[in-house]
Amino acid sequence: MTGNPLRLTTATTLVVLALLITGVSKAQDGGGQLHGNFSTDIQYYNEDEDIGAIVPPQRLGANAWMNLIYTHKGFEAGGRFESYEPPLAGYPAGQPYSGSGIGYRYAKYTLDDLEVTMGNFFEQFGQGMVFRSYEERYLGVDNAMDGLRVKYRPYRGVYLKGVIGEQRFSFNSGQTKGPGIVRGFDTEVSLAELLDSNWTCAGNLTIGGSFVSKYQEDRDPLLVLPENVGIWALRANYITPKWNIYTEYAYKINDPNNKNGFIYKPGQALLVSSTYSVRGFGLSLGAHTFDNMFYQSDRSAPTPFDLNINFLPPLAKQHTYNLPATLYPYATQPNGEVSYQAELFHKWKKGTKLGGKYGTRLAVNYSVAYSLDTMGYGAVDDTTSRLGYSTNFFVPGDRMYFQDMNVELRKKVSADWELAFTYLNLVYDIDIIQGKPGKPVVFANMFIVEGLHHFNDHNSVRFEIQQLSTKQDQGDWATVLAEFTFSPHWFVAVMDQFNYVTVDDTFLQDGKVEVEPKRIHYPIGSLGFIKGGNRFQMSYGRQRAGIFCVGGVCRQVPAANGLTLSITSTF
Repeated sequence: MTGNPLRLTTATTLVVLALLITGVSKAQDGGGQLHGNFSTDIQYYNEDEDIGAIVPPQRLGANAWMNLIYTHKGFEAGGRFESYEPPLAGYPAGQPYSGSGIGYRYAKYTLDDLEVTMGNFFEQFGQGMVFRSYEERYLGVDNAMDGLRVKYRPYRGVYLKGVIGEQRFSFNSGQTKGPGIVRGFDTEVSLAELLDSNWTCAGNLTIGGSFVSKYQEDRDPLLVLPENVGIWALRANYITPKWNIYTEYAYKINDPNNKNGFIYKPGQALLVSSTYSVRGFGLSLGAHTFDNMFYQSDRSAPTPFDLNINFLPPLAKQHTYNLPATLYPYATQPNGEVSYQAELFHKWKKGTKLGGKYGTRLAVNYSVAYSLDTMGYGAVDDTTSRLGYSTNFFVPGDRMYFQDMNVELRKKVSADWELAFTYLNLVYDIDIIQGKPGKPVVFANMFIVEGLHHFNDHNSVRFEIQQLSTKQDQGDWATVLAEFTFSPHWFVAVMDQFNYVTVDDTFLQDGKVEVEPKRIHYPIGSLGFIKGGNRFQMSYGRQRAGIFCVGGVCRQVPAANGLTLSITSTF
């Protein structure tokens, strides 16, 4: 069930044209400014039976966005025109997008300590565990609010926020909205600002609290479902020149939905983290637990990507290297997990025995995620069964979902050369994380060598050699990448991913069936040009099926073969 699409009607068109004309005229006489950006990705698809490539009927997909923003003194207004004619294969993460139209528009003004926004907006309370409205465009995740946001500072150091509206659900020649209504309030107090000269500590303590409620009509013929579901959170953050200590606790009342099997169990979450940093040394420790924390404005949202009100940050390193980032990335399990992370950074100074002439940097990271320690209620009666289970709070269960231990050593060895060596040891429950029932847990080792060489002030080459070994899933992989930069305008890149599976003649598929390995190369080449605010890139080659993640949020990407053109421009 969705709201009516925001069509590009005649009235809407006139409003947009009036906004642009006003903006241009104001900009010309110095009264205001008009700026924005444009981005498009266009891909032509070829058939490729060897990799099971997706070939849409149209054979050509295109995603395009243009933002226009006008500002004048305390007033700001803007909009985004979007086009999916049709969208790229595998895009977006949630419900399908189609057509062209306005997907985002707003007006905002600021007067003294008051800020008011009408229309679409993005916002976050604390770490987002109770409310986070945001977009990650290249994942196709967009839960923009459409309604009202008010921010006010009644006194120095005191910050208030209030929001109410509906969430973006999909796109069909304009944004479509979900059936639920989201209301929220957040307050934050900075003691150093509030007390001013009376605050004598070297650091600052910030405390905050949030409350969010969603409303959705109950139309279930069998169950009595709560129409108003509230969630609240308290947080504290203490910062000194060396320390940053943060904690946040959230509690959600019973929220029966299709992600938890329509049970009436409350949800809760706790996040704690601390960071110690001085010059040349840093240490961070973190832990969290999430229990029944799916929170969507539609209790029957079709996918985990649609209409999310909150965001649960992962405690795992967000790798940028190709193999760990796209084969086995970790995404938070909202229904339940206990996670820990520790990271150490150290830099040996120049001139020391280990630092050498240019210094040496070492980074060690360890993260692990477990199931919850739970006990299911027996089906004594309907009431008992609907409670689902009980949880030992912040106690890990017996099942390990994920473990990542990685070490990176980075060193500049000469005026022209810099090298980095990385080792990763990974345990990955692909059944739980990627939803592949019956698949065995993946145990993998990865070795990565990265190098950067400057030929002169304008020309350089960067290369990566990556190798992954595992006896599970798809077996062994190797990746080779080289990027050539010819400053200030041109760059060329070539990459080949090779799934060689094993060096043996046979491979034990899923630890059960002995098969002959099917070895496949995924080569791709890119050519790019940059000038001013414009960037052009053309790529041709194979794209393997896998996972694409940003900030712990992931979507499946289908296998593809073809030509891709990307253009970005800022003005």
